Amino acid sequence: MYSETEDLVRDLAENAEGVCRAYLPAGRREGSYWIVGDLQNNPGRSLFVRLTGPASGPGAAGKFTDGATGEHGDLLDIIRARTGITRFPDLLAEARAHLGRPQPVVPDRQEPRKAKAPGGTPAAAARLFAASNPITGTLAETYLRSRGITQFGANGALRFHPKCWHREEGQTRSIPRPAMIAAVTDGAGAVQGVQRTWLAADGQGKAAVNPERRAMGHLLGNAVRLTPQDDILVIGEGIETMLSLSEAIPGLPVWAALSSGHLGAVLLPDGLKRLYIAIDRDPAGQRAAEKLSARASEVGIGCHVLEPRLGDFNDDLRANGKDALRQHLAGQIGPEDRHRLLG
Repeated sequence: MYSETEDLVRDLAENAEGVCRAYLPAGRREGSYWIVGDLQNNPGRSLFVRLTGPASGPGAAGKFTDGATGEHGDLLDIIRARTGITRFPDLLAEARAHLGRPQPVVPDRQEPRKAKAPGGTPAAAARLFAASNPITGTLAETYLRSRGITQFGANGALRFHPKCWHREEGQTRSIPRPAMIAAVTDGAGAVQGVQRTWLAADGQGKAAVNPERRAMGHLLGNAVRLTPQDDILVIGEGIETMLSLSEAIPGLPVWAALSSGHLGAVLLPDGLKRLYIAIDRDPAGQRAAEKLSARASEVGIGCHVLEPRLGDFNDDLRANGKDALRQHLAGQIGPEDRHRLLG
């Protein structure tokens, strides 16, 4: 018989190192173990968590023992100790959030609804990002290269999760799938949300699922900061679109707002002199550019709009190559920036 608790414990064990990094960050990996002082996350070498091993039984991954106190248990016990959660349903909700797994669908009832368990909060988004892997050598790198992109951003905003839970539109059961994870951060650099892009098994495109992408956390006003900002900045919608601009002009500071609705609401950083808005060729993109341009002008920031030849700049990159895209952009970049952006 299916048991979600057993399924969660098994999935946590398969991602044991990510759980330890998120909940016991004072420790470190040594061989097949995560070593830390105790369940209170103090530095030391008393408590060790097994990171590899069978799913159950002796030597199972995810089991811990504290040599000083004799305490032992599994990763759910670690999460309970570090969060202070006492109710078991809340503990399962925390584990689901860490794994990027959706909360179960609760049928409508006549009585007033209780507050939803955390699943789309900034904290849950930050835990999912922390549990993900660097992009190099993963299916996420394969996916971006299939889109003509070799520049992955200098801020480490993109990572990869091999088993990020996905639920088809209208369905209740979730399936783990590989996904590219993008961090949505605020002006202080704190993760406020993530966007998950589920990938095909070979990385040669997005997965054939609905939806292909899904965001969680607080997105409004924030952005995927792909490269460090300067006194100039280029903001557009999609991650692939903005990385395409970096491909053509590697020195370009670029952010992705993730949608036309969020593009118009991005909070502009202090010290910005000029803003470039990279639009998609659709009415929504045009309206978002007008809104953001008006906001920039109100605070004295010069603004230019960059337009692709095709639907978006990734279409241009794949169709014509980065040299042609660079030439196309050169005619739209202001003369005061052309020398430093185009070398």
